Amino acid sequence: MSLNRALIIGNLGRDPEIRYTPSGLPVVNFSLATDESYVDRAGVRQERVAWHRILVSGKLGLICQEHLKKGRLVFVEGRIRYADWNDKSDGFKHHRTEIVAARVQFLGASHADDMPGAHDPEDFAAAGTDASVQAEEPTDRRNPASKN
Repeated sequence: MSLNRALIIGNLGRDPEIRYTPSGLPVVNFSLATDESYVDRAGVRQERVAWHRILVSGKLGLICQEHLKKGRLVFVEGRIRYADWNDKSDGFKHHRTEIVAARVQFLGASHADDMPGAHDPEDFAAAGTDASVQAEEPTDRRNPASKN
C-alpha cells in the first residue's frame, strides 16, 4: 500500500493562469509560498520560503481562476507529481515537481464579497471554497503541465 498526499497552506505568489488541454479540459496553475522560521547555529532567527507549483483542473480550476488573486491565503490538498521532459530548444532535460490539487479551500478573505456564493451557504460549498468540489483528472494523459 502507498500514499501520495500533500496538504499545504500558503499564499499565492501570482494570479492563477489558465490553459486548456487538447480535449478542452481547463487546467489552472499558480504558485503557492509556504514559510518557516528557525534559529540558526549562531542563535539568529532565520526565515525560509518554499515555492510550490499547484495545478487545478476542471470546474475547481475555473473557480480558482475566477476567485484567487496574488497574496490570497489558501489550503490545498492533492498529490505530488514529478514531470520530466527534454527541451528541444536548448537540449536540456528539465524536471518539475507539482501538486495536482483535489481540494482547494480559500482562506483569509478580506470581506464576504471576495468569496463565491458568499450570500448563499449552499452555493459557497458547491463553489469549492469549502473544498467540496473534486478536481477532474485530465483525460489527455500527456503531461498536462507541458506547453503544447
